[in-house]
Amino acid sequence: MITIQNFINGTYVPPKSGEYLPNYNPSTGAKYSVIPDSDSRDVEEAYLAASNAFDAWQKTSSEKRFIILNRIAELIDEQNDKLALSESIDQGKPLWLAKTEITRAAQNFRFFATAAMQFQSDSHAMEGHAINYTLKTPIGVVGCISPWNLPLYLLSWKIAPALATGNCVIAKPSEITPMTAFLLGEICNQAGLPKGVLNIVHGLGKKVGNDIVAHSKIKAISFTGGTNTGKHIATIAAPQFKKLSLELGGKNPNIIFADCDFEKAARETLRSSFLNQGEICLCGSRILIQRPIYNKFKAFLIEELKHYTIGDPLLKETQMGAIVSHEHFEKILAYIEIAKQEGGSILSGGQAVKPIGFENGWYIAPTVIENLSQNSRCNQEEIFGPVVTLTPFDSDEEALALANDSNYGLAASIWTENIKRAHSIASRISCGVVWINCWLLRDLRTPFGGMKQSGVGREGGWNAMNFFSEQKNVCVKL
Repeated sequence: MITIQNFINGTYVPPKSGEYLPNYNPSTGAKYSVIPDSDSRDVEEAYLAASNAFDAWQKTSSEKRFIILNRIAELIDEQNDKLALSESIDQGKPLWLAKTEITRAAQNFRFFATAAMQFQSDSHAMEGHAINYTLKTPIGVVGCISPWNLPLYLLSWKIAPALATGNCVIAKPSEITPMTAFLLGEICNQAGLPKGVLNIVHGLGKKVGNDIVAHSKIKAISFTGGTNTGKHIATIAAPQFKKLSLELGGKNPNIIFADCDFEKAARETLRSSFLNQGEICLCGSRILIQRPIYNKFKAFLIEELKHYTIGDPLLKETQMGAIVSHEHFEKILAYIEIAKQEGGSILSGGQAVKPIGFENGWYIAPTVIENLSQNSRCNQEEIFGPVVTLTPFDSDEEALALANDSNYGLAASIWTENIKRAHSIASRISCGVVWINCWLLRDLRTPFGGMKQSGVGREGGWNAMNFFSEQKNVCVKL
């Protein structure tokens, strides 16, 4: 049994309460570790450590910050196998996928390490009358709260730019998938990150997460997770005028036009629907298919899913692993029952799976549903699992209307060989990220975030660096 500890002031420490929470292996359903049941006392201890470290860290040269953050990236790469195995066991995803995501976590640190040395001030001359220059300074102590679906990748996506801009961080990983965040503390020590610059406090979101958001001296919150939690965070943070970045849920459309490259569109749709058990905010969960190819596309998906390998996440041939928790497992199955009640037809999947040797794990077959109305719950609410709906459309305008008929606006994929149509739809669809003839092709320099109930603000590139900075204009009269 592994005992996970908080990482505060460069040291692993037990929670003040002395209490621990169980942590489960989704593939077996068995408890394999415990995590701290932390509270406001642990958050305060982390804040004091961060506050004491801040002055020296903000004065650390950008070159020195680059060296440390880049070394963290190197160590993550060197320990990829260990970290990926830990994440696969902890989250339920296939090991091959975990290895890819650990690589991306290293890339996050490497990218923002280089950004630290390139982050620059702006200067504006007023035609001989004055010069304005902008100072960009760190905020101080910031809170970074990350979800369970891409544990180390999304945690590093927040921590790296915060540290690169000279802030000190109190990080709170999901209590469901704490293992790689736990291991990150030692990596930071090995890389020479000064004590107190990064602190990782484990525990329940309703306790530790709430305490981080409510802390009067933590001036910025970066959160990725569910929309309802984001709403709650906003009610606490907004009255305190904290800087707030919220990357929330999605109900993303894949728009498949009849003139698409059929094979490529169909295979990428499978990937975008069921990668990581559908537990990615960017997954395409509403598949909109132009009517001339609707039946052909549907038949392709059904046939391919007959051969999908579901089971042991540690086997290289496994395509889909386990659902992250029993609670989430039950939620997804409940939505499938709702779809049936709403008149939906289950074309594939629709039930729990019990792989040989993993009968107590939380597995669900990839599920495809059709004949649901546009306003059905399964077409409007985020399920966040291996469940997709199919809807036919006739015209460009109908496809656009269906795609935009959602409270969410995170991402969309458009599949067509007509360049005019592709750009027209992309410009009019209400979401923050649009892929044309691809999916999940990410450039870390680009803005990332959603519209409507999918979030507030943008992450990535200079957007993240600016979020974790205060900007002050200085005007000098000549």
